[in-house]
Amino acid sequence: MARAKIADEVGGPAVRAAVAGGADRNTTATAVRYLLQLLAERAPGNTVEVRVPPFGAVQCIPGPRHTRGTPPNVIETDAATWLALASGSMTWDEGLASGAVHASGQRASLEGLVPLRY
Repeated sequence: MARAKIADEVGGPAVRAAVAGGADRNTTATAVRYLLQLLAERAPGNTVEVRVPPFGAVQCIPGPRHTRGTPPNVIETDAATWLALASGSMTWDEGLASGAVHASGQRASLEGLVPLRY
């Protein structure tokens, strides 16, 4: 069963609150999931898995489909870093250089896909 889509009227304000700081855990979770949803919509596919534990994960970017076991292309980061990347306050290269973003696999890159419009 597909996960329910977060409406723009709910996701946008959650992102703005979380990026501004001081958002509660539920608002942060909604913001993270909404931004992951936007990423999957912007770059549909199953080649790269983007994980933001404990809030969510999506598969995105066109290319070879992954179906079993650990995906060959994984990007993982924490919620604060994901919010910074998706909102544009941190670049992809800054996230990698700081160690806040862990990317493994030949296609594990969000270069040109972040920031997202919300």
